[in-house]
Amino acid sequence: MTRTGANQSPTQTSAGFTSVATSTFVTDSFPRRRGLIILLSALGGFVLTSIWSAHFVDSVIGDNVANTLLGHNVKETPIAGIAAGIAFAFVSGIAGTFTACNIAAFGAVAPMLGSSGSRWARLGNTLKPLGWLSVGMIAVSALYGVLVGFVGTRMPQFATAASQPGTLSGRSIQSMVTFGIIGLIMIYMGLAALGVVRDPFARISRRRPNAPMVFMGVLIGGFLIGRPFGLFRQMFRDAAESGNPLYGAAAFVLQSVGNIVIMAVLFLALAYLGGSRLQRWLTATPTRIATITAVALIVAGVFTFLYWDVRLLARREIIPWYPIAPWA
Repeated sequence: MTRTGANQSPTQTSAGFTSVATSTFVTDSFPRRRGLIILLSALGGFVLTSIWSAHFVDSVIGDNVANTLLGHNVKETPIAGIAAGIAFAFVSGIAGTFTACNIAAFGAVAPMLGSSGSRWARLGNTLKPLGWLSVGMIAVSALYGVLVGFVGTRMPQFATAASQPGTLSGRSIQSMVTFGIIGLIMIYMGLAALGVVRDPFARISRRRPNAPMVFMGVLIGGFLIGRPFGLFRQMFRDAAESGNPLYGAAAFVLQSVGNIVIMAVLFLALAYLGGSRLQRWLTATPTRIATITAVALIVAGVFTFLYWDVRLLARREIIPWYPIAPWA
């Protein structure tokens, strides 16, 4: 991936500031048809909200994966003790890998896979950003787990009452606020990757180059704050009822780790097995990594915002209609 060096002259973008590699997600080369990329990415995120089936992903995939790994029906078997809760947290995290929240993690793919060198070098270059991503994710998960251990029974996510048509429960509001903010942040990051807006990490990245990956981890960890996934809520209630903040922290951290473990394995496999061919393809066109990064972030951001803030209002019959596929 080409970076602007000391002897290179930075170019001027249409947004009025220089094109220069300023952080992990913002390279020194921006594509020309940025308006078209934004439009198609936003359309892709919107279409995904219409066809996404939470029942299929959460119940058909998630429940069956958890049942198989734990050897019993997870929804009908109480969590008996801390050891069982820890195992349940990690397994339910794996089972929830492809829930609607976690597609956002794909926004970090391109920067991880654009490194050169031997297979082991590429593997190491992928492990490092994954490690920094985990730092942000684990910090948020642990803090939220401690909070749940202290006051979880009084939090909206603890409630089990079904949402009534025409109203929003405290649980729904918490999800809307959390995912709405995360979605908008990811859209902004995608626009920054295209050079349309300023890179929010430009200044801090000069001293802390890993800050963008830590922040991406914070966003992924933040999914727990709004997550309505059935198995997560089961774990949430168990941690809240325990009144043990250490157990809450451990369970929530393992839930988040489980969420990304399959994606991490996929990323590492791509880095190791993709060989120099993948690296050459990513860097053959200077703007390719910027385009892939922006598309992933905008699609994920638009999907997250529309799915949790607009489609949810339609499902609660607060707005009259939202286009949803019959199977969704």
